[in-house]
Amino acid sequence: MAAIKPFKAVRPREDIAGRVAALPYDVYNREEALAEVLKEPFSFLKIDRAETQFAEDFNPYDAKVYEKARDILQKMISEGIFIKESKDCYYIYELTMNGRSQAGLVGCASIDDYLHNVIKKHEKTREEKEIDRINHVDSCNAQTGPIFLAYRSQKTINDIVEKIKREKPIYDFIAPDRIKHTVWKIANETDIEKLEREFRKIESVYIADGHHRTASAVKVGLKRREANPNYTGEEEFNFFLSVLFPHDQLMILDYNRVVKDLNGYTKEEFLNAVSQSFLIENIGQDPYKPTEKAAFGMYLEGVWYKLTAKKEIRSDDPVEGLDVSLLQNYLLTPILKIKDIRTDKRIDFVGGIRGLKELERRVNSDMKVAFAMYPTSINELLNVSDAGQLMPPKSTWFEPKLRSGLFIHELD
Repeated sequence: MAAIKPFKAVRPREDIAGRVAALPYDVYNREEALAEVLKEPFSFLKIDRAETQFAEDFNPYDAKVYEKARDILQKMISEGIFIKESKDCYYIYELTMNGRSQAGLVGCASIDDYLHNVIKKHEKTREEKEIDRINHVDSCNAQTGPIFLAYRSQKTINDIVEKIKREKPIYDFIAPDRIKHTVWKIANETDIEKLEREFRKIESVYIADGHHRTASAVKVGLKRREANPNYTGEEEFNFFLSVLFPHDQLMILDYNRVVKDLNGYTKEEFLNAVSQSFLIENIGQDPYKPTEKAAFGMYLEGVWYKLTAKKEIRSDDPVEGLDVSLLQNYLLTPILKIKDIRTDKRIDFVGGIRGLKELERRVNSDMKVAFAMYPTSINELLNVSDAGQLMPPKSTWFEPKLRSGLFIHELD
């Protein structure tokens, strides 16, 4: 059963929250992060990406970078940019994009639930990416970026959330990318106790986005348990900052692929090889966006094609039946010889938020062929996690992104 507890948040003043809130640290490269910090001095990105405070050639993983992150955070607290709550609270965090809203509960999840698979994962993590956030969390003594979790929608929880949303929010602003962010505080003891009780009835919670941050938070907690052998399990380091959304409010966008070459094939040879597993329809110059499972858009030499997976290659297996698996197993690997999409430099990925025109631009500039995907569904994600399996890399692209800096969870 899921243990989701309220916490004493460190959070920005209401008048400045919109300037502090920043997209997750890993959506920027170093140059983009620096530009963002120069544009907005209050941006939380200068804490999440503290290498922006050093020379361009300074090692972003040097201990001094994490120390700088801690110092900036403490300075912003001392200057009153951040305030500290005096009691444990939950929050509701609603994001609205293009008229569509999703509202999640902000609280702290248990590292034991992660270790015991109550909190389920669907991706592998890489140690080198974990180490960066371990050092950041440990140095700051705080978790600064919330983990994006999902649970199967529950009416009782939904009713409480809708009731709280009728109250006055503590934050309500529109970010530069036109995403609206609204936050309500839940301080009433009866509501807190009811929410905590209702989440304990939930058997499984799922990591939607943030596998590396979750693994890092858990490892920091285990490290602190080792340093405190008489720990009770109630200490803050036993929990990590999360936003939990009902599954039926979430939207997953397509996560598209672009490839540098045809692995030595001519166009005609390539299309012939693809036709062994996929039906091919010439669409012409108008972009083709798939509208159903097992269908793919392909852009090659100025022409869009519709690929449809033949029935004999489709599968009911939670992983093998995913569209990303069909493309990988019957086209990328056997024809283009791209076996490990994590490491192969011939393939790149384009989030669906950027649209099909971006796929055309990439093919017309630095790539050879693009594949437009039908989005993985939230139910497919839950089914893979429940089966104890892992999705292929780059299977999901969630929008809108949670902002960092609106909530900070201190570890003691």
